[in-house]
Amino acid sequence: MTRLWITMLLLLTMFTVQAQQVVSGIVKDRLTGRPLSHVSISAEGSDVHTVSNDDGFFTLKVAQRPRYIILSHIGYKTRQMQLDTGPTDHLTILMLSTTVQLNEVIISADDPLTIVRTAMSRISSNYSNEPELVRCFYRETARRGSRFISIAEAVTDMYKSSYLRGPEFDAVSILKGRRLMSMKASDTLGVKVQGGPVMPLMVDVAKNSEYLLNPEMLPYYQYRMEPPTMIGDCSHYVISMTPVVKTPFPLMGGKLYINHETLAISRAELQLDVSDWRRASEYMLVQKPFGLRFRPRELTVMVVYETDVQGITHMSYVRNVMRFNCDWRRRLFASPYTTVCEMVVTDRLALGRQAKRPRGRSSFGSRDRFYDKVEYFDDPDFWADYNIIAPTESLEHAIEKLKKKVRK
Repeated sequence: MTRLWITMLLLLTMFTVQAQQVVSGIVKDRLTGRPLSHVSISAEGSDVHTVSNDDGFFTLKVAQRPRYIILSHIGYKTRQMQLDTGPTDHLTILMLSTTVQLNEVIISADDPLTIVRTAMSRISSNYSNEPELVRCFYRETARRGSRFISIAEAVTDMYKSSYLRGPEFDAVSILKGRRLMSMKASDTLGVKVQGGPVMPLMVDVAKNSEYLLNPEMLPYYQYRMEPPTMIGDCSHYVISMTPVVKTPFPLMGGKLYINHETLAISRAELQLDVSDWRRASEYMLVQKPFGLRFRPRELTVMVVYETDVQGITHMSYVRNVMRFNCDWRRRLFASPYTTVCEMVVTDRLALGRQAKRPRGRSSFGSRDRFYDKVEYFDDPDFWADYNIIAPTESLEHAIEKLKKKVRK
């Protein structure tokens, strides 16, 4: 009987492996050979999607072998990689950079604020008016200096309500997750900063107008037209926003990438003004122990959207980086810390009435602590057929080091 069960399990494993096709490789600049990070990669004929990591590597898991994969990156021509024959792993894919000339100017390029206002007015037509449920991969890491001190990953379901409603109607739930933390007492600060799996809901600039595009705050910025660029096969305005007014709260500045034809916001690259460290600390910190000094150095956010074949734009990738110094008052030197949170939409599950808002214990609130929701790294096949962002070489090395220390 035991042998029969073992045989059945082996057969089931073989069928599972055969049913899944893995496409993996590295994306590089065709002329320089340097790896390209944050390249959007999707499989033909499916909603499966991922992005390349900081080393240019990616892994895409699909139900069956696709005829081709599509690669898109800011400033590069869209690449369609054929996969009709041959292996689908360890690919090297080269992308060619491009320049753009705007042949037709819909709105005067001398008035970037008008372009921003018009883009805001078209959000209801450019983005989904129906709720949708998407599957995501989320990772957050923390480093002290160059050394990783904590790593956590999760597969989540994210519910996005209609863009006619605010972000307070959106929700995130954790399907499965895992974590590792340094055992050194000096690495445990007890600092809680803004972020977590709900971070993509907060920084959706097309939906959460309070984050950046509040109509009342638009006069607080100076606007400038930057050289246009290509995202995919579409030309884009690039508009920089620089805070010029002192306010009781820190302002975000940065660049907006706006589709030349539809005026949909396709990308936002933002930085928090940290010149007043006290105000910036209030923005970045949720809590800290008494006696610990917190000095913010940087907060940057990148939000990437993709437009489907129906012309509807959806959030696809978010990356949040915080750098700060921490020290106890009695210590002479402060330690530099870096936290990175990133989320990629890997699959679109339901739209309209079929999209159900997650509820219950798995649902994640803005004040919930991510590390209380996930367990220890232990299973090498933990993610099974879920799509993830491939870890960088430095992160893989850090995971193994932390696992060894925890086991001791």
